[in-house]
Amino acid sequence: MNETIVCVVGNVATRPAYRELAAGPSARFRLAVTARYWDREKSTWTDGHTNFFTVWANRQLAANVAACVEVGQPLIVQGRLKVRTDLREGQQQRASADIDAVAIGHDLSRGTALFHRAGKPEAPPTANRPEPDWETPRPDDAQDGAREGDPGQRKRQAVAVT
Repeated sequence: MNETIVCVVGNVATRPAYRELAAGPSARFRLAVTARYWDREKSTWTDGHTNFFTVWANRQLAANVAACVEVGQPLIVQGRLKVRTDLREGQQQRASADIDAVAIGHDLSRGTALFHRAGKPEAPPTANRPEPDWETPRPDDAQDGAREGDPGQRKRQAVAVT
């Protein structure tokens, strides 16, 4: 509940690595995000510091990433930010920023894309069950002595069940 949701715009820095795991498909790649600012002294746009994020995608998103994301493409990634610190023997402590992606898309302000809807996985076949009989008998249908042609018999009417 207290997660940090981020939306970053950057370029794909590494080829997506796709894996089939027991929990489902998973893909990861690095995203380079460079800040740009207007330099008043030079009157030009200047690149600032570049941040690298490891983007993780799971399930159908992972399969779609593997199918259409390539190095150098501009992407917009939204997801949960996770900052980790690792201490390895003989090395300094390192920090890494991961994004557990919820949505990934191409940045259409820098190019065009052609969208193809992914096919839905086939549902397992279900056993054929007979249709239930939803009609309920009317109270006058169950009366004894209610025969055809009997003057006391009521006229049957169709009843719609909704």
